[in-house]
Amino acid sequence: MFPPDSFPLKNTTVRIPSRGLGTFQVDPTLYPDNSVKDSVLQALRLGYRHIDAAFGYGWGSVEREIGEAIRESGIPRDELFIVTKLHNCFHKPEDVAINMDMSLENFGLSYVDLYLMHFPYAYAITEGYGTQRTEDGKPVIDIPRSRAYDATWTAMERLVDDGKAKLIGVSNFSSPKLERLLKTARIHPVVNQVEIHPYFPQKGLVEYCQAKEIHVTAHCPLGGAPIPVLIGRKGPGPLEDSEILRIAAKYNKTPAQVILCHTICRGISVIPKTNNTRRIVENFDILFDLSDDDFLTIDRLVGERGEHGVRNLETRDYLGFDNFNELIEEP
Repeated sequence: MFPPDSFPLKNTTVRIPSRGLGTFQVDPTLYPDNSVKDSVLQALRLGYRHIDAAFGYGWGSVEREIGEAIRESGIPRDELFIVTKLHNCFHKPEDVAINMDMSLENFGLSYVDLYLMHFPYAYAITEGYGTQRTEDGKPVIDIPRSRAYDATWTAMERLVDDGKAKLIGVSNFSSPKLERLLKTARIHPVVNQVEIHPYFPQKGLVEYCQAKEIHVTAHCPLGGAPIPVLIGRKGPGPLEDSEILRIAAKYNKTPAQVILCHTICRGISVIPKTNNTRRIVENFDILFDLSDDDFLTIDRLVGERGEHGVRNLETRDYLGFDNFNELIEEP
């Protein structure tokens, strides 16, 4: 099977590129100044058009570097697919447009192509939209506001009306939360961005989203680690898997290229993050013919339904509830 270079989005003529560049940095101090700008600029010159960001990445600093790269690239705005996300401290309906305006100013753009609710839950805030935290540094969750993500969504819909976001969607949403959101949404959420990789395929959630015409984007598509306090998987990830290594050698590709190709063949776009020049090139060269047998081998590494998969972005202890519960809504 051969992966496509883009996917259609519901109720629009816009297509989301299947290959994008993620820009989250676990520890920005480990990278030189302007590393995001340099990576994005290289990616744009190589042919990437899908760039994924979030206000929460460095409190807007990543968005600012992306904006610099866009301007320096000279690529026409209408050729780009720029994604960013509403931060957890701006879930009150009256604060949604404030955070959107902050992001647009950071980018130096008049609109984004896709605006996502980064998480369905909201943080209790301090003055200046800071996060209230417990003595051990964990965020304090605003439970009523977290349960009112549908009201936050209504405010996001107004961003589309105002031309500040072409499309809107969600991130890190479970099936039960999507089900409730769809009951009241005036504008259909076109994307759900969630953790997906061969060691955590999320087949049930993907099938639900695809049945509801919600496109799925995979963050952490190579099984990479989130911030240390949220790491859920112990041991090596899919990049070290013996079957993936064998298949990669067969196609003369890297394990990362095989994993990304497989994910796109599932109908899922990918946004691997890297600052490595060679890997930016490799992660774009991922559209090749993967045999049905090799696809199924990767697809069943953790069980036919992914039943032995392990989430790597594990937030239960950090938040005090299971945001990703596929049976009931939490909190």
